[in-house]
Amino acid sequence: MANTKSAIKEIRVANARQERNKAVRSRTKTTVRKAESSISTGSTEASEDVKRAISSLDKASSAGIIHANAAARKKSRLVKKFNKATIAA
Repeated sequence: MANTKSAIKEIRVANARQERNKAVRSRTKTTVRKAESSISTGSTEASEDVKRAISSLDKASSAGIIHANAAARKKSRLVKKFNKATIAA
């Protein structure tokens, strides 16, 4: 357990940040999953879902919640799936 007041406060702050980051990370994963499922089903809203997922990844990356390269990799794979599905359709 922390001994100083500043260490106790830092634990509180870290827990608050962790909860906030967890919410953003979860929201990002949800948007990516939704986009992938709409791509696989051939939904007409697939392009909008992909845009939302990319935006969510960019926001999480700029906030430092996920690494920039991880966001770029996920966006690249998502767009690749989308392009492959649109060409096949």
